Order: sequence, then C-alpha cells, then structure tokens
Amino acid sequence: MEIFNSWIVNDYIAHRGLHTKELPENSLGAFANAIDKGYPIELDVQLIADGNVVVFHDYALSRMTGKDGYTKNLVTEDLVNYKLAKTEFLIPTLQEVLDFVDGQVPILIEIKNEGKVGELEKRVYDYLKNYTGEYAIQSFNPYSLEWYKINAPKVLRGQLSSYFKGSDLGFLKRFALKRMMLNRKISEPNFISYDAKNLPNRFVKRYNKIPLIAWCIRSQSEYMRVAKYCDNIIFENFEPKI
Repeated sequence: MEIFNSWIVNDYIAHRGLHTKELPENSLGAFANAIDKGYPIELDVQLIADGNVVVFHDYALSRMTGKDGYTKNLVTEDLVNYKLAKTEFLIPTLQEVLDFVDGQVPILIEIKNEGKVGELEKRVYDYLKNYTGEYAIQSFNPYSLEWYKINAPKVLRGQLSSYFKGSDLGFLKRFALKRMMLNRKISEPNFISYDAKNLPNRFVKRYNKIPLIAWCIRSQSEYMRVAKYCDNIIFENFEPKI
C-alpha cells in the first residue's frame, strides 16, 4: 500500500468512534455512527485479567462507568455489569468490535501498554489475523510498535507522541518520547500521530517522508489552524469540513 494514497491520509478519523452524549466513546453506538458517516474509527485496546482484549480508553473504570476499579482487573463475564456513561452500551471486546465493523470502514487501533510488551500485542494481532477489513495500529510505546515490526511487519504502525505536559513520566522518558528518539532504530513507524496542541514542531519535521496525523481536533477552527502542518486528523465533537 502506498500510504500517502491510503485512508490514513485521505479520510478523517473519528476519535473513539463518532461519539455523542447518547453514543459514548468506544461504544458500538459510536462506531455505528462513524460507519453511517463513512469515517474510519480510532479506538483503544487493553488487556483484562482473563487475557481477553477490550475496547476502552481509561485504566480506571470510574469516568466512563461510574464504578470504582481498574480495567485490567476485569474478566469477560464482568462486562455486562459495566454500562458506558449511563447508557445501555457496554464495554465491548475487540472481537465484538471487529465483528460489528466487518470492514465497513478502516480501524485505527491504539495499543495501550505502558508495561511489559508482548502479550497484549500478540493477542490483538491474533484477532486481526483473520480480519479482512483495513486497519492500522498505533501506540505511545515504541516497543509495542517494535513488536509489530518484528512479528507482523505488514501491519501499518504509527508512533503516537506529544509534549507530555502534566504527565507523570520521568524526565528521561518524556525527553525521549517527545522527540521520538526511538523511531529510527526501534519503532520505525509508517506514520506519526502527534498532539495537535504541539504542532508545528521541529521533531515531526525530521520525518516528513511519512504521513503526520494531528490529534485530537475538537473544532473547525482548530482544524484550520493545524491543517497546513499535517496530512490528516483524528477528530471529535464536530465534523470537519475542508
């Protein structure tokens, strides 16, 4: 695939689906809404205690479910007890989402892994092996991307980054990840996804031979400000116009 002629560049990407108050982020309802409008879907995946993979952004359950606890401690049987944002939508598994989307629009999967690399990456790929729709993966963790580079090199991979202001990362990690210092020898990404608030910057300019996606754009004015610096956007809370 010539990536500059692909959906990675040509189609606006809906952040956690095209979500609304009634259709929560990372829900089948938000994904249905994105499909109806023809938008590729960005979503987040995490590993839970029984080895299943769920589509959910936060490490803590409280913001989206109103219940205490951590996503990693769930088991599959628990999911029916966790409704998203006071709706009837539940936390979906990755397999449920793949079956639901079924290639109707592309999927951009964020691998949420700040720990040991291997199990989550492999399990996600095991689900994707038989998926016939278009997809790509991205992660803040360069070693997650390295896993795909080694074990599934045909899977498009994107390096997520930002200035990490307010994060609890140590100085050295923040210094290296902000500058994407592991891109050349570790992650070797096919594209970069960088925080729109931090664009333009000298770090992304070093990689002008691969696409740059700006995230997360939340208004038309923000899109217009950043459009000249990037090849595509991940958006929410509005629908972008050229």
